[in-house]
Amino acid sequence: MYDLIIIGSGPAGLSAAVYGMRAGLKLLVLEQNPMSGGQVLNTYEVDNYLGMPGINGFDMGMKFKEHAQTMGAVFKQAAVTAMSGKNDIKIVETADGSVYEAKTLILAMGAGHTLLNVPGEKEFKGKGVSYCATCDGAFFKGRDVAVVGGGDVAVEDAVYLSRMCRKVHLIHRRDSLRAAKSLQDKLFACENVELHWNQTVSGICGSDLVDGVMLHSVTDGTDSRLDVEGVFIAIGMRPNTGGFCEMIDRDASGYLIAGEDCLTSVPGIFAAGDIRTKQVRQIVTAVADGACAVAGVERYLS
Repeated sequence: MYDLIIIGSGPAGLSAAVYGMRAGLKLLVLEQNPMSGGQVLNTYEVDNYLGMPGINGFDMGMKFKEHAQTMGAVFKQAAVTAMSGKNDIKIVETADGSVYEAKTLILAMGAGHTLLNVPGEKEFKGKGVSYCATCDGAFFKGRDVAVVGGGDVAVEDAVYLSRMCRKVHLIHRRDSLRAAKSLQDKLFACENVELHWNQTVSGICGSDLVDGVMLHSVTDGTDSRLDVEGVFIAIGMRPNTGGFCEMIDRDASGYLIAGEDCLTSVPGIFAAGDIRTKQVRQIVTAVADGACAVAGVERYLS
């Protein structure tokens, strides 16, 4: 019987492991991937985490896990397939047939960006392909970049990037944007933003780094190349709920409903990091969630 089982070992889960060990909890961290760290592992450089300017994302993930291991946290690689227990005991089942019991759970499986699924996207991830303008925009100061999407996030990203980049190309598959009117007004006021209507990205080009994107017209079927050094993909996010979170209340997008205390609709189950409803999804907010969730666990157990 564990006091706490943490599912997921990105920044939120690893932070929770550190705080849980400091609180003297008997805990277990379950991670389905071979390596801990979450999305940060695929980030070439992180320049906005306090005290670690310019750190490689992989190195940051390793430092986070090393800290948790130094505290004595126990890790097991296992994919969770089922979760139950609305009473005092929570039951977690994994793909290898194991069954674990705990008094509390912290769900920290994160969220993933919706992918374009085009040639070059995977190869250049972190090497010119980004899914977060506020995270990586500063690396492209004075350069030409492309933003893919037509919703609020894509338009916000284009406006944000216009303040530092030489030229911003907004690529949208339709002939009108889905973003709020107020955001569109800001976008159209940016002199260095060019809109490419009725276009999709069919491929991302480059050698070591991105140097262009291939565009396909949905109206006449023609193809063209656009020279850019960065591609910001903003076509949506999806929470990694794993198909076993049905017992927890979620919002319309599938995120687990939880406030700053990280408490979900099920007593004793907490959600930390990108998987929960929140305004800002960054490494620093995920780490903060890990601490807040453990504070909630301690209150619950006492």
